Amino acid sequence: MTTAYRNPAMDVLRGCAVMGILWMNITAFALPQNAYFNPAVSGSLSAGDILFWAIGLLLFDGKMRGLFALLFGASMLLLIDREEMAGRDGRRAQIVRAGWLFVIGCAHYFLLWWGDILRVYAVAGLIALLFVQLDPLDLVKRAFLCFLLQFLILAAFVASLYLWGHDTGGTAHDGFARFMAALSSPDAATNQREIALYRGGFGGILGEKLLAIPGDWLWGFLFNAFETLGFMLLGMAMLKSGFLSGGWDREEYRRTARHGFAIGLIAMTTMASWVVLSGFAPLTTYGVALAWSLPFRIPLTVAWASLILWLFLRYREHPLVARLAATGRLTLSNYLGTSLIMTTIFYGWGLGNFGHVRPALLPMFVLPAWSIMLLWSPWWTARFGQGPAERLWRALARIGRPTAP
Repeated sequence: MTTAYRNPAMDVLRGCAVMGILWMNITAFALPQNAYFNPAVSGSLSAGDILFWAIGLLLFDGKMRGLFALLFGASMLLLIDREEMAGRDGRRAQIVRAGWLFVIGCAHYFLLWWGDILRVYAVAGLIALLFVQLDPLDLVKRAFLCFLLQFLILAAFVASLYLWGHDTGGTAHDGFARFMAALSSPDAATNQREIALYRGGFGGILGEKLLAIPGDWLWGFLFNAFETLGFMLLGMAMLKSGFLSGGWDREEYRRTARHGFAIGLIAMTTMASWVVLSGFAPLTTYGVALAWSLPFRIPLTVAWASLILWLFLRYREHPLVARLAATGRLTLSNYLGTSLIMTTIFYGWGLGNFGHVRPALLPMFVLPAWSIMLLWSPWWTARFGQGPAERLWRALARIGRPTAP
């Protein structure tokens, strides 16, 4: 495989994103799903548990997914340009790649982990194709329209929970109480059932996922699709402006990072304090994690991209930069590989540690995984160029591809 078209700045961004997203995903690998939103689901919280949650909320939650989506949108443009320069239909190539990515995402979901994001990226990527010809300003406008739509959907959902909680009907009140318990108590029946399920065998887990279709998929797309699409469109605009390719002045990246972190972290720190002072009240915590933090995930995602690119331009000859770039070139392999390793550690068909590890101890799994990515990725790329998952994806996408005239 030739790598002449690769942009090292974007590879470094991908490497940081695939590593950073594990900080959030580790909770969903190791604990009941509701613990992703509220650490109180794991039991009585220590200072270390709260610190781990706060770092995730402030710095990683949604921001690393945002980086992925920025880069996915930019990569779509690069793929289309490359295909058309070779005399092929760039849009068709992207549609085929998105279709196979959806298939890979389905395999990831059913065989490994319920938190797959590849399916959402594949569907959002198809919609993003409608906007590839727009100039940067128009792309930014449509990106923020997508963010607004996503916020309205999430805000309406959280508001409905508040209304549900004030319903005086007995049945409604009982249902609301059970829902709130699931969002805050480790002893809630929903959470205990999930612990038993994921400490069990592969067959039970797969059967539960099959039964969850189409409900869980519909809610998953509804809660993520517009935000993902917005970041993809923003990524297209940022590539066309030279931002994502490292074409801006170093001082511009530093200034953008400073402003983005100032805007986002002040607001996020205020919301995190609100959650802690509420005693991790379920509606407060869930609302912040799901909806109220969304507007501030946008500047923080851009700030992360700016900071990484500033560091890249300043230290591009540092050995760590090369390792991050190699990790980014194997993003799909690292993403899927992480799921394989973590589900083996935590699920019942592996070592069965699901629900046994406190949040404060989860970095003990994240940091070694980061080290593995940084060690194996340069070794693999030096010998084989492509990662195994990337090679499979590209091979599938080439099936039936017409040759250039």
